[in-house]
Amino acid sequence: MRTRISFFLVLLFVTMFASAQRVGSTPEISLKNPKGETVSLASLKGKVVLIDFWASWCGPCRRANHHLVKLYNKYKAKGFEIYSISCDAGKLEWLQAIKADRLTWTQVIDDAGVANQWRIAYIPQTFLLDKTGKVIIAQVEEGDLESQIKKLL
Repeated sequence: MRTRISFFLVLLFVTMFASAQRVGSTPEISLKNPKGETVSLASLKGKVVLIDFWASWCGPCRRANHHLVKLYNKYKAKGFEIYSISCDAGKLEWLQAIKADRLTWTQVIDDAGVANQWRIAYIPQTFLLDKTGKVIIAQVEEGDLESQIKKLL
């Protein structure tokens, strides 16, 4: 039992440390949207941006989408944007999920290994960026997201 707890604490520390390392640094991302056009993260500078790593097959991701739709509709006119990066292997499933979940913000698919570069170990994984493009919070909890968006807007 003691070994299990020790292992869990080490795993928790490593996960928290890896997330903390990403706060502040924002490597450039340029990926293709559903139309095949390249969309860069830098094109959203000047807005508060939520980077959202997700996939169509991920149940927690799909449940989170419902919350994100509400937040996006509420704050998009005030300068809030979402840059969703799909970790799907197949384009068809990704496109079907976008349509089914009514996702109207920037959608791109990770065909360049961005999730690996960002050390994404699980999804959904989110990063909240301020208007300058700096990562303010890694893995924003759903309950805190709206208050953090309000602060940054």
